[in-house]
Amino acid sequence: MSGIAVSTTINGDDVEFLCQFEETLLDMLRDHLGLMGAKEGCGTGDCGACSVIVDGRLVCSCLVLGAEAAGRRIETIEGMATGDKLHPLQAKFLEHAALQCGFCTPGFLMAAKYLLANNPDPTEEQIRFGLAGNLCRCTGYDKIVRAVQDAARVMRGA
Repeated sequence: MSGIAVSTTINGDDVEFLCQFEETLLDMLRDHLGLMGAKEGCGTGDCGACSVIVDGRLVCSCLVLGAEAAGRRIETIEGMATGDKLHPLQAKFLEHAALQCGFCTPGFLMAAKYLLANNPDPTEEQIRFGLAGNLCRCTGYDKIVRAVQDAARVMRGA
C-alpha cells in the first residue's frame, strides 16, 4: 500500500501515520487514530462539526489533506480536558444545557476555545460571529452563547 508517512503532534503527543493522497485530516483522526470527536457533517467545510485547531488556527478538518498535517501541532476535542478535569468550556456547556444530541458539540467547543484564546472577553456579537461557522440542528444558539460567555468569565477569573 502506497501513501505518505506523516509525523505530527496531536494533543501534545507525537504521532505518525500513513495516509493516502486523497485522505483528509478528518479521515486520519477518525479512521487511523481513533479520535472520534470531530464529525463529518457536510464534507464541504460548511457545518463546523469537524473543527480542530491546527498551529493555533481553527480549521475544518474535512478540508485539510492528511498529508498537510506533517509537522503541524493539532488540537482536537479529545485533548481539551485535563485528565478527568473538564475544560471550563466543557463544564459550562453541561451547566447551561448547551447541547442536545451532541453531534455538533465538539466543533462548537473547539471554535469557542479558539475564540477565547484570541479574545478572552468577547461581546455577545463577537461570540455569535466566532461561532458562525458551526451549525446545530437541535438547540437554539442562545444556550451555547451563554455557556461561552460564562466560561469566558471563569477563564478570566472574573
